[in-house]
Amino acid sequence: MKESNGNKIISIETCELSQLLLGLNESENKNMDSGKSSLLMVLHTIKRSVDECDTEAFLIGGVVRDCLLYGKVGNELDIVCIHSALEVAEKICEKLGKEAKWSVFKNFGTAHIAYRDMVIELVNARKESYRQNSRKPSVETGTLEEDQERRDFTINALAIGIDKKNFGKFLDPFGGINDLGNGIIRTPLNPTFTFSDDPLRMIRAIRFAGKLQFKIEATTFQAIKEQRERIKIVSQERITDELNKIILSEKPSYGFCLLDESGLLDIIFPELVKLKGVDTINGISHKDNFIHTLQVLDNISEKTHHLWLRWAALLHDIAKPVTKRFEEDNGFTFHGHEELGARMIPRIFKRLKLPLNEKMKYVQKIVRLHLRPIVLAKTEVTDSAVRRVLFEAGDDTDDLMLLCEADITTKNPLKLKKYLQNFELVRKKLKEIEEKDHIRNFQPPVRGEEIIQMFQLQPGKIVGILKDALKEAILEGTVKNEYEEAKKFLIDLYGKIKNDPSILQK
Repeated sequence: MKESNGNKIISIETCELSQLLLGLNESENKNMDSGKSSLLMVLHTIKRSVDECDTEAFLIGGVVRDCLLYGKVGNELDIVCIHSALEVAEKICEKLGKEAKWSVFKNFGTAHIAYRDMVIELVNARKESYRQNSRKPSVETGTLEEDQERRDFTINALAIGIDKKNFGKFLDPFGGINDLGNGIIRTPLNPTFTFSDDPLRMIRAIRFAGKLQFKIEATTFQAIKEQRERIKIVSQERITDELNKIILSEKPSYGFCLLDESGLLDIIFPELVKLKGVDTINGISHKDNFIHTLQVLDNISEKTHHLWLRWAALLHDIAKPVTKRFEEDNGFTFHGHEELGARMIPRIFKRLKLPLNEKMKYVQKIVRLHLRPIVLAKTEVTDSAVRRVLFEAGDDTDDLMLLCEADITTKNPLKLKKYLQNFELVRKKLKEIEEKDHIRNFQPPVRGEEIIQMFQLQPGKIVGILKDALKEAILEGTVKNEYEEAKKFLIDLYGKIKNDPSILQK
């Protein structure tokens, strides 16, 4: 192991990638388990294809980086060829057979191969130049050195030769292996030029820092601050893709704090920035809702990798700046922030080019309901209140409870213990009511069509009133969620309406 500044990395000689490459020289599959044999077979196929095309080729980027960090080869192989990348890709596909599916991008000299659970990307070595108002480069044939220079970070410029001339040769022109050991994100060339050319790399730097829990080197981070306005030329889809990866990291707050410190967050997600800060009136303050939100996001990330539940955590208090009021008796209040926050979500999703479908509606639902179990946990839990949570949250009840528990960020251990105990009571009550009344996602046992037939009605207001009354009666527990009892309730109610039509006005 190599260790520097507390970060252990695997030596290049002993990492699995080198051992697999060594295995290519000794025997194709000897003494390998099935997983390694499959990978060894693919590497052997790549090497044969490269040599048949008489080119030089190198494994580069993430496959080398991650093998040094974690000791294992992942399922994504990036390969740079000095020439003939498309011909190499074609030969690889021929040798791998029908299971290999490939796509070619001739303008960039790149190919993408999907094989079983593996992805192989091949590209010709190239150099790039950029126009001031675009992050789309002009691409020219280049040397391996020029190709490594265009890489985003030193830790992604590491390469190992796989052709007969350079087989097993390790290339680290920018000190990437030292940066891995020191936990540093740094650009190969002047970061000002790197980020000006391709501004998305500023967010990528932050994403990698968050994913690996690395620091961004001071000069590199200063360049991000200076070039932050350039992010505006990047498509929203690419920015949001990076945001999603930050949200899915082990500790998302790290990335969001870097986005904030760099000034990027104010450009790409101003609603979050508005959560920052603490106001004090008459000696009474409220918590910093930005810090609180990131803590909630971290809390829930310890429990789930569900992207849209993490988005709900990020947005659960998004309307607090708009709803903030100071009341003499109660201090700062944020009445209605859950409802307004839910209404803000379509606009935010549309701007961020997030899906405007069931995923958005899921986030809306969780945000709208996120206070409901908290209220139950602070008060005596009634059956009717629990029924309403089950009815409105449906199959997402468990996710809602996860968010509510994550929303407890008090530093007072006694309060924390009390809240968690109360939530256990709520969970128990939810389970009991669901087993007894089957309320989750329930539909009233007597549907609208049957109500029309029962009472010879026309579709209209009275049908809606009868349906709503039945639903409320079931949620309140005065009527069981059963067909016969529900039908009897409707007959009795309709009889009362016929005798006293003024009931409809109440």
